[in-house]
Amino acid sequence: MPYFQSRCSNYNWEQAIEISLHENQKHLVPSITEGLAYAYIKPWDEAFDPYVLQIEDQVIGFFYLSYTPESLDNYWIGGFQIDKKFQGQGMGKRALRAIIDFLTDKHPLCHVLSLTVERDNHIAQHLYTSMSFVSENLTNSDDEIIYRLKIR
Repeated sequence: MPYFQSRCSNYNWEQAIEISLHENQKHLVPSITEGLAYAYIKPWDEAFDPYVLQIEDQVIGFFYLSYTPESLDNYWIGGFQIDKKFQGQGMGKRALRAIIDFLTDKHPLCHVLSLTVERDNHIAQHLYTSMSFVSENLTNSDDEIIYRLKIR
C-alpha cells in the first residue's frame, strides 16, 4: 500500500479531524484540532506544517513538523497518530518511515530529527527505538522523553 503525506489543507482538514484514537490513547498526543491550531499560531518555531498520512485517498493518520528553516537540528515531529482502525497492522512503522523519507527529501539541510513521547507511552517508545531513534535521557517542560534520530 503506497504511503504519502500531503499538507493538511482546505481540502482534507475535515478528513483529518475524523481520525480517532482508542480512549486510552487520547491523553498521549495532541488532538488534530490542537495540531491545526498550533500550525496557525506557530508557538515553538518559525515554521509549523500539519500533514495527513494517506493510503491512496484514505486519511489514516496525522502529524506536524515544527522547525526552523535552514537549521541542521531543529526539526520536530509532533502529534503523530494513526487512526484506531489502522493500528496493529504495522502502519505506524510504515508511516514513520514515509515521514523520515519525506523529511530527508524536502529538508536536505536537516541532520537531526527529534520528537517527544509521554513516559507511559511504551508502545510509541518501542516504535521509535525500532526506527533507530535514541532517547537522550532528557525531558521537555511537560516531562515528555526526548528522542532524536540522526539522518545525515
